[in-house]
Amino acid sequence: MCGIVGIFHEQNAGIKTKTALKTIQNRGKDACGLTDGKQIIHKKTINELPFLKTENCLGHILHAVINKIPHPLQETNNSSILVANCEIYNWQELNKKYSFQAKNDAELMLKFFNKFSLSKLSELNGVYAFAYWQGNILTLTRDLLGERPLWYTRNRDCFAFASEKKALEKLNYLDIQELNPRQILIYNQTSHQLTFQTKDFFSCLPEHQESFEKIKTKTQLLLDQAIEKRLTVQKCGLLFSGGIDSTYLAHYFQSKNLPFTCYTAVLDLSHSTTIPSDLIYARKVAQELNLNLKIKKIKLSQIPKYIKKIVPLIEDSNVTKVGVALTFFLACELAKKDGCKVIYSGLGSEEIFAGYERHKNSSNINQECLSGLLKIYERDLYRDDVLTMHNQLELRLPFLDKTLIEYALKIPAHYKINASHSKLILREIALKKNIPTEFALRKKTAAQYGSRLDYAIEKLAKQHQFPTKSSYLKTFYPSHNLKLGLLFSGGKDSLYAGYIMKQQNYDLTCLITIKSQNPSSYMFHTPNINLTTLQAQAMDLPLIIQETTGEKEVELKELEQALKKAQHQHHIEGIITGAVFSTYQRNRIEKIADKLGLKIFSPLWHKSQEQEMHELLQHKFKIILSSIAAEGLDKTWLNKILTASDIKKLQILQQKYQLNINGEGGEYESFVLDCPLFNQEIIIKETKIIEENKNTALVQITLAELTPKNTSK
Repeated sequence: MCGIVGIFHEQNAGIKTKTALKTIQNRGKDACGLTDGKQIIHKKTINELPFLKTENCLGHILHAVINKIPHPLQETNNSSILVANCEIYNWQELNKKYSFQAKNDAELMLKFFNKFSLSKLSELNGVYAFAYWQGNILTLTRDLLGERPLWYTRNRDCFAFASEKKALEKLNYLDIQELNPRQILIYNQTSHQLTFQTKDFFSCLPEHQESFEKIKTKTQLLLDQAIEKRLTVQKCGLLFSGGIDSTYLAHYFQSKNLPFTCYTAVLDLSHSTTIPSDLIYARKVAQELNLNLKIKKIKLSQIPKYIKKIVPLIEDSNVTKVGVALTFFLACELAKKDGCKVIYSGLGSEEIFAGYERHKNSSNINQECLSGLLKIYERDLYRDDVLTMHNQLELRLPFLDKTLIEYALKIPAHYKINASHSKLILREIALKKNIPTEFALRKKTAAQYGSRLDYAIEKLAKQHQFPTKSSYLKTFYPSHNLKLGLLFSGGKDSLYAGYIMKQQNYDLTCLITIKSQNPSSYMFHTPNINLTTLQAQAMDLPLIIQETTGEKEVELKELEQALKKAQHQHHIEGIITGAVFSTYQRNRIEKIADKLGLKIFSPLWHKSQEQEMHELLQHKFKIILSSIAAEGLDKTWLNKILTASDIKKLQILQQKYQLNINGEGGEYESFVLDCPLFNQEIIIKETKIIEENKNTALVQITLAELTPKNTSK
């Protein structure tokens, strides 16, 4: 891993590039360099670099694993320049195939692009983020999953990019975006225009038709090859929890006589009878397999100083991210102290082999795996990259190997999950390799829970009298995590999803309503959709309304237009959906959002219906049913405030008629009169009930107004 920076059409670009490199200097200590497109300067340290007087500049800091060759790179008799943060596993194979005589993977990339441009980008098997400067065209892209980070910004006058967001923030740039891994960004220096090309993602169809034994054998081969191609002669470590993923990696390393150390970090509970489960299993596995294990125990009193360092580092105060980051960072500190250059993690196994609870609850497990992989760059990869790079470690993730993923996504779901186990195929492979049954079948425990560091954050929040973990962590990173637009219907699910994300310190920037002319739209809520304007006023948020005819699939084009407007007008970085179980709806929204480079958040996904309904009342959501269309419901359910008693009635109806308690199947639609996001409450003045039959009816709200909230309640 390395660090790359570029600034174009900016006065003092050379000075600013050097400043940006200093901000992320832990990404590379082996060498550094600058270029203005005419001269290339390499030095040992950033301080030795001159301040180039130029309006266009590329910068690089090197973390060398394969041969120490400083960047920027340029071939003799060729004006093209490359700065890259890369690990290309098949570089020697390509070197031989095309007779390039490159000395390492980065040199191979430059020669490769000079010969083929980006037409054969898919031939590169590895992880990367790079900038390729040729004439007046600058091209940026990253690997398909986003293991290597890349951020950019453009205003009227300049364009800039960097490996980490904080480098651009240091220079006071605004509207900084993370480049979507499925996009190629092309910047034209002459016209100052950005264009994007889309790269194809993985597919989960068609599923493999071979027997379980044949699929198991092939999966084992691909997994072992994925690990093998990532092996290094450098001193290395393994992030170790005693779970199946890290245990499999440890077992493989040991079979190859690779010198490595396992690192585990947990909360110090020496004054308690509770022992973190990761500590129990890490010790057990290490003893059974004769592994070199080092453990970092941290006291509760020490954690705030680490949070103070970690939260700005990952640029995020999300509770889950911080809990995992604490575990990760503490283990990496040990590895750095030991002089490791490379560290391995089992990240990715849960997504390709279906290890999360949401996979168990899904009606399409492989589609759920695919969805998780789309989001992994925002959820996990950037966090893990900056944490390892801060400790001068290169992170390697064998389970996210491209060839392995392509195969694993097409493994039939019943080979991944059964009544007893998730990640079934991986556990079967582990047993075949004589990994003890207790370890091969150990149930998944998330790092923040297995280490007890989530418990520590909760305890600290209570000690400091914060109502939630999120509100406590926000004090370490007052900035909002990301600017998000809410796909907004006016109903309970979209508003509750928005509320959850706001509680997690995300910036709810605008509302996006699709107004369909088709009352039977497959995608969009229609009853009283005109009143989203009033709800937007209640929240003091801008509202984008997009009209659509509601024709199936065609209406998705109107959704895309609305999201583009939100990007242009409000600079959103992602969208929130209120999807709970509708795979049809969520998959289509995800596809459009990813195409536009937007991150996707569905905080209600696979939440228990009963739990969601009770949580809504606990958080003082005032909800009415605006339409009903199911046996067991009639017009008496319309236009009355939903109560705990009503939820009990819905539970009875669920048992009798199999309807969804939360209306996810279209049994009813809802309208929110008040919630914690509202600064004013909506009062309904006039309504009209339209009854189609006994079990199908809707209420038209013909007059409603805002009124100040009764704060005395």
